[in-house]
This record gives sequence, C-alpha cells and structure tokens, in this order.
Amino acid sequence: MKPSARGRLRPSGAASLASMLIVALAALALATFGAEGRGATARQRVRTGLEVLLDHRLDLIRGKRVGIITNPTGILPDLRHGVDALAAAEGVELVAIFGPEHGFRGSAQAGGSEGSYVDERTGVLVYDLYGKDRDAIAQLFRQTGVDAVLFDIQDVGTRYYTYIWTMADALEAAALTGTEFIVLDRPNPTGGIRAEGPVLDPAYSSFVGRYPIAQRHGMTVGELALMFNEVFVPERTGGRRARLTVVPMQGWFRDMYFEETGLPWVMPSPNMPTVDTAMVYIGTGLIEGTNLSEGRGTTRPFELVGAPYVDWRLSQRLDGLNLPGVRFREAYFAPTFSKYAGRTVGGIQLYVTDRDRFDPIRTAIAIMVEAKRLYGDRFQWRSDLWIDRLTGSSYVRTAIDAGRGVDEIVAGWQRDLAAFNALRERYLLYRLRGGGRFR
Repeated sequence: MKPSARGRLRPSGAASLASMLIVALAALALATFGAEGRGATARQRVRTGLEVLLDHRLDLIRGKRVGIITNPTGILPDLRHGVDALAAAEGVELVAIFGPEHGFRGSAQAGGSEGSYVDERTGVLVYDLYGKDRDAIAQLFRQTGVDAVLFDIQDVGTRYYTYIWTMADALEAAALTGTEFIVLDRPNPTGGIRAEGPVLDPAYSSFVGRYPIAQRHGMTVGELALMFNEVFVPERTGGRRARLTVVPMQGWFRDMYFEETGLPWVMPSPNMPTVDTAMVYIGTGLIEGTNLSEGRGTTRPFELVGAPYVDWRLSQRLDGLNLPGVRFREAYFAPTFSKYAGRTVGGIQLYVTDRDRFDPIRTAIAIMVEAKRLYGDRFQWRSDLWIDRLTGSSYVRTAIDAGRGVDEIVAGWQRDLAAFNALRERYLLYRLRGGGRFR
C-alpha cells in the first residue's frame, strides 16, 4: 500500500474572504449566463476569463505594470492573442511576457523552451520561465518591476502537465514579492466532474507534480490556484499567500467537454493536437515512464503505444478485458523522433468509444500490467524511474513488478483520492448543467 498523503490534504479551516468573493463572482456569472439544459447550453459559447477581463475587469490592471504568463492557447474566440489585445488596451502597460515549457509561441518540444527575446509584434520582452524555480521567478518579477502578473494558459487536466506547476511556482514567487497574481480561467477540456487516480506523495515532488493532488484533478486552473494559494503555498513560503484574484469564466459547466464550449482549440503543446489526445493523455502519459513508445513522433501521440517486442497479443489481451469506454486495435508505426525513431514497432491504438465511461488511468495501468505479463523483462521502466514522478510515488511501479492486477492496484489509492476529493470540493467555482455542484 502506498504511504498515505492524507495528512497533507486537510482543508485549512474556512476559505479566505478573497476565495469566497471569487465563488460569489462565479455564481453571479453562472446566474447571468443561465443554467439551461445540456442541449441549450451546448449552443452557447463559453466566455473565458480573458474575455471577461477585457470586457469588464480592466480595472484590475489599469495603471499597473503588467506581466503575463501565457502561450499560444491564450487567445480570444476571434483567434487574436491576448497579448496583442492587452498591448492595445487603453490604460494597460504590458511590460513582460513569461513563457512556460514549449515557449510563448509553443515551438519547442517536450523538455524545451524558446529562451528570451523581444516579441516583434508588441515590442515586449519575452522571458523564459521554464527550468526556473520560484526564487528565480521572484527575481524576474523584481527585475521587470511588474505590479500584477496574469496567468492565461489552457491546461489539459492532468497532474503531470507542467503548466499548472509553472503557475504554482509563480504563485509562490508572487507571495514572496507581494506581486498581484490574476488567473484568467479557462475550461478543463476533459471535464470537471471527478478526480481520479493516485495522489502525489510529497516525497516525490517535482516539476511534474509539486503538490499532493490526484493524477486527474478535475479542476480548472482558477480552481487549482485557489486551492494552491490557500493550502500549499503557505507551507512553502513561511505562511504567506499571494494576492490572488481569479477571473471566472461565464457559461462553463463541469460536465462540458471542450467541443461543447464553442471555443477554438489551440494545441497546448506540440504533442497535444486534439481534445481526444488530452483525454487519453490523462492515463497514457504514464507510458513515458516505460520503454514503450507513447506515440511521440507520430500523428496520434498517446493514442498509439508500442515497442519492437510488442505483437498482436497485447491488443487481443487488452480488448478481452472489456475496459469501459475503450477498444484497442493492433497497430504498427514508425516514430519520426523520440523512442524508436525510424524503427517500425508493434503495438496498439486506443479508440475511446464513450468518454463518460472511459477511465484513462485504469486503462493505462492495464496496458502496463498486460505488457509486463506478456513480455516479462523486455518491458522495462525508464532507468531514471520517471514512472514514480508521473504516478506520484513508487506504488504503481512496485505493484506491477509484484504481479498485482489492475483492480488491486486501483484500490490501493482510493483512500488518498477520497481525501483529495474532500479538499477539492471546497474550491469548485462551477456547477453541473442542471444546477448540481458536483457528483
């Protein structure tokens, strides 16, 4: 059994006044937009926090030196980038752009960034945040003289996707420097009904998981920011919190997938081309911690999984498990980069047949369990034990090595998950269609 992280997940008393005001703003936005049924709501477009800021809340940043953490996803529905809109806004002094992993323009591959440079269109200097810890980010905030920092990035809903940890590091930096921090909320593209999967053991904290949250957190970046700032930031900053404001969306409901928002999809990173990718990535992102290819270097990353030693038996075995909401096809592919570049490998392609029933983390655990059972020592973990950072502890790796089945492995994290869900519920800003807050 994985060591419990429950002690780190206790809610820290009543929510702050700022948090309660933000919840009230979200409720007002929901009431204004309406709580229609599923079909009616699907025909109306969600308004992002960026839109709400530009249309109604520029008072938050007028007369201030403003920085923004963003990337190609920080756009308006007309495809104009928020940086361009802010640079043109009357009374707004945009002095710094901060780029996360993959860079402000999103051109770098995983584990890379674009460096620092001047944005030609606006003339604003772009600073590279990737690889910088909170102290280095705090120094950048001081160097640029920003009074307020905006965060506007489309997340994909998975703990090991690094943008939320750039936000966490920047929140800590803001707490240390007294800088205002404003999160412009965006949808969780894979929905926000439930959290799933193992909870990070704080002993395994890294840039793919700073705080003890579930692998599928089921929250928006705004909700996460509220929770981070209330519970985890003070633990690392001597009790200080950032001066945080969340600008909520209008018209987003927890049971929405991204296609229902009416918003344009922009790749959050080079290997996240579609919402379908984001859905499977919640689980098959774990494959990065093995010697199986996770499909990088193909046109279907994270939907294709394979290795030179894999044959038709893996798809047959997995399809025979009757996992909910997914089927498997025997597949062969030759990645153009990353693992097995230029080599033809055998494997599987996942087909999600029912998103509401699909359990991406159980599915990924099943893939690894069956690969271990079928191919023995040919199936291996990455030598740096990256799998432990991705799953949040050594529990999944050691359980698979010990020959445990999927049900037993999944059962092993339920206590920690229940504790996280109890904490998570305190910071949810949005409801289900029909009025319920969560399920």
